[in-house]
Amino acid sequence: MAELKVTAIREGTVIDHIPAGKGLKVIEILRLNRPNGGVLLLASNVHSGKLGRKDIVKIEGKFLSEEEVNKIALIAPTATVNIVRDYKVAEKFKVEIPDEITGILRCANPNCVSNHEYTVSKFYVVSREPLKVRCHYCERTMEEEEILRNL
Repeated sequence: MAELKVTAIREGTVIDHIPAGKGLKVIEILRLNRPNGGVLLLASNVHSGKLGRKDIVKIEGKFLSEEEVNKIALIAPTATVNIVRDYKVAEKFKVEIPDEITGILRCANPNCVSNHEYTVSKFYVVSREPLKVRCHYCERTMEEEEILRNL
């Protein structure tokens, strides 16, 4: 079996333990697929002792905001975020789905006030496994597939 060779990044973020197949969605919701960005690496379907198979995303020169980490948690609740400084992991933490999700998710109900007024969307997490959230304004419940479509 060939060994995977990937260069280390000097400064940036490595998102590890993403469920296999969700790496591209992480790149999409973080809007990393834009030209003129730093080096971006996606390792897909990599062997993992914990998950069986996993994806890994490496982003050079970018550190994630709390909002971005919360978005990742909605897609990949098993993910860990590694902050790399001077080629070393300076900080490592697991993502967590917050109890309340504000401003990063659109309500799937086209008649919801949050889609028509200048309000910040707000959802309460009803269940983490499987993921379900409820809109603060119209009380619509959304499940994982709808959540992914509305990020």
